[in-house]
Amino acid sequence: MIKKISKVYGETALIKLIAIGLVIGIILALAVPSVVPVIAVFGKLFVNALKGVAPILVFVLVINALSQKAEPSKVMKPIIFLYMFATFCASLVAVAASFLFPTTLKLQISDAEITPPSGIVEVLQNVIMNIVDNPIHALTTANYIGILAWAVIIGLALKPAGDETHKVVADLAKAVTKVVQWVIRFAPFGIMGLVADSIATSGVETLLGYAKLLAVLLGAFFSVALIMNPLIVFLKLHMNPYPLVLTTLKESGIYAFFTRSSAANIPVNMNLCKRLRLDPEFYSISIPLGATINMSGAAITIAVLSLATAHTMGISVDLPTALLLCLISTIGACGASGVAGGSLLLIPVACSSFGIDSDIAMQVVGIGFIIGVLQDSCETALNSSSDVLFTATAAFSMKKDLKPSDLIPEPEE
Repeated sequence: MIKKISKVYGETALIKLIAIGLVIGIILALAVPSVVPVIAVFGKLFVNALKGVAPILVFVLVINALSQKAEPSKVMKPIIFLYMFATFCASLVAVAASFLFPTTLKLQISDAEITPPSGIVEVLQNVIMNIVDNPIHALTTANYIGILAWAVIIGLALKPAGDETHKVVADLAKAVTKVVQWVIRFAPFGIMGLVADSIATSGVETLLGYAKLLAVLLGAFFSVALIMNPLIVFLKLHMNPYPLVLTTLKESGIYAFFTRSSAANIPVNMNLCKRLRLDPEFYSISIPLGATINMSGAAITIAVLSLATAHTMGISVDLPTALLLCLISTIGACGASGVAGGSLLLIPVACSSFGIDSDIAMQVVGIGFIIGVLQDSCETALNSSSDVLFTATAAFSMKKDLKPSDLIPEPEE
């Protein structure tokens, strides 16, 4: 019986299980409040497990990413530029949306947990001091800026290493990612506990706060997909971008919405590139690369949730600090894990630049998983569809006789 239940649980899509956990948590909090303290333990265990694995995840993934990648060829430089530029623009949109529609969250905060920085000078000072932190101390105290800095240094230092060393690093990255997948597989129980505890503590209005946060995120996703990305394509190709934009959203974004994995969507994207008559030598590299570094949706998630945390803590964010957050979100998004909800684990990196404690940041990560039923699906759809969009844009920009009909893919065979 237990084996059968375990098998069904393992084969059921995580998004369905999270939705079920969300509903059960709400029902139990409203109908049987006496069991909430017991259920809340699942939420605490889930958040603590994330806190435990997140520092080593960021450290190992960034080292692996920087040590493995070869120098970009001349052909790849335009697409890499588009990927990075679009991700940075997405973070700008996210910051603008957060300022226009500021959101606060229900968090468990003690007065001693944070001293808000007074401005950009103090923020930069915090960042610099965190960068030069001892790497072991950075890992044990979840100093994500220090972790990121040392991972970059070690990754670059390992670049000239032999193939066997690179394989060991890659295997270690796969192992850590596997551990994260195990932890996230228990997200339905954690979310059930987090939702039940939130409603029992703060009432149903807590969910309304989550709804507003989700609305800001979705608004940013759609703004980037339907306004910002088309504008970038138009500036590059000087023709109507929407036939290509809508094609990528329809034929790549919809698949990615349900798979919730940019890596799983690589075959779909490659097939679409083939039907767009692109050079296989180009898209066979750019599409897998895009699944790693083209993370506009992740940058939006990191920026919006980090600013929501700052607003909750009463931290005043000025323009220079907001621009620094955009940069951190862009870099952090490129290091996001390829598992469902991977971008949420980078939120502490951005929060640490505000001096926000890791315990508080991980509460926000938990909230991210609660709204992840829609947030992560939309984020992945934006990430994956823009892989094809910018690959095609870079390829088409090299054609001398580009015609509008070139932006229309061939029909499926």
